[in-house]
Amino acid sequence: MRDQNQIKPNRYLYYVALLIAFLICITVAMDAPAGASPDAASIQWQAVTEAQVKVDDKIPLTWNIYQPDKKNKKDSNLVLILLGHRYVLVDTKAKLVYEVPLSQVHTQGKEIDTEGLPGAARPIPSSNWSFRDVGPAELIQVTLGDYRRTLTLALPHIPDIRLGIY
Repeated sequence: MRDQNQIKPNRYLYYVALLIAFLICITVAMDAPAGASPDAASIQWQAVTEAQVKVDDKIPLTWNIYQPDKKNKKDSNLVLILLGHRYVLVDTKAKLVYEVPLSQVHTQGKEIDTEGLPGAARPIPSSNWSFRDVGPAELIQVTLGDYRRTLTLALPHIPDIRLGIY
């Protein structure tokens, strides 16, 4: 007569295979979130044509404003600014300003690709942060400590089509 506590070899292999498949599914789901790029440190930037920059209420001769691609929702608080021959990274959430080395910036037509930000960037002392909603744009003012100049950014709001007022 057989022992009741003994598991048949076929059932044992079935449970082991099921456990291994479950662990593989969990590992894959945790390691690769949906839409993740293989190079997570790289950020692709697009020019914001409706944005404006002023330094001490004067428009610089050469300037441009870039924001991360719409795919990068986690980096939506970052703004990359070209002022003359200098790139400045503004983190509006952490209220920090960085000077980006030119070696970290790679231009591809109208788009810019950066790697290792903000870790490779040099922090710039900043003070007097001000955020205001001025209708179709958000106005950000910050005083840069290295030049003692006030940097003013006017970033357009993303239109909310669900409201139907645009």
